Amino acid sequence: MTVQDIRTFNRFYTNVIGALDYGRHLYAPYTLTESRVLYELAHSPTADAAGLRIGLALDSGYLSRILNRFEQDGLVERAAAQDDLRRRRVTLTARGREAAELLEERARETVGALLADVPPAERPRLTEAMRTIRTILGDRGAPRAGDVVLREPGPGDLGWIVQRNAALYAAEYGWNTDYEGLVARIVADFAEDHDPHLERVWIAELDGRPVGCVMCVRDEAPGTARLRLLLVEPDARGLGLGDRLVTAVVAFTRGVGYRDLVLWTNDVLAAARRLYLRHGFVLAAETPHRSFGKDLVGQDWRLDLREAAE
Repeated sequence: MTVQDIRTFNRFYTNVIGALDYGRHLYAPYTLTESRVLYELAHSPTADAAGLRIGLALDSGYLSRILNRFEQDGLVERAAAQDDLRRRRVTLTARGREAAELLEERARETVGALLADVPPAERPRLTEAMRTIRTILGDRGAPRAGDVVLREPGPGDLGWIVQRNAALYAAEYGWNTDYEGLVARIVADFAEDHDPHLERVWIAELDGRPVGCVMCVRDEAPGTARLRLLLVEPDARGLGLGDRLVTAVVAFTRGVGYRDLVLWTNDVLAAARRLYLRHGFVLAAETPHRSFGKDLVGQDWRLDLREAAE
């Protein structure tokens, strides 16, 4: 890749999104930069001028002129921050919120019209290409806990659960393909027959990619749910993600009326066992076994949801 390659792409993309005449492109009296400032204010209720300048990499004088114009147009209000009188909080007025919502609506319509010309089969490839550019050229700072969202599985996510469980446990514990077969059967059973009111899967997503998962299914014992396949990717550990996933399962099982939540794990999974202890699980039984090419000690854990509720 050369500098000219990037410049050629930039010229192409600015034409695609109408950046050279953004206001006219969206039928609005704002430039691309002004529209971005409005967007940030709409999504950051506690924004201040310094934060906007740093976050958007804007010249302080240029940003000041934009905010002055917004204030004259009745879109924003500025006042000293209560916790630091040296900083100036910037908030949208009711008129400012209306302007931001109108811009958001028109931007969605514009992108929707652009995507209408892209064949559905090509859209995943387009999404992945955009994600690749963001990953390579974007912020390489450490992710934050708030960047991770928990969601329901989409197409391909169940296959991801199988693949990542197999790959991670092979890399970290040396387990063989017997474990992949077990995970594949668990996931296949869920995909083919599950009650959405009593069974669920959670996918943890960071920057558009899955980084964790957990599953809740009905157990053979009446009134009992089983937690399965808890996993957090190595680069997403340390964000409290395992705790959030287990919390989601506990809250769900209690909410739908289960009496007990059980799980099976192995003694080598020390971090997971500490997590279960923090959530009130009690070790019910231990059994040595030979599985996945290793000598292991299997452990059954149980949480009384009625006691947890009390």
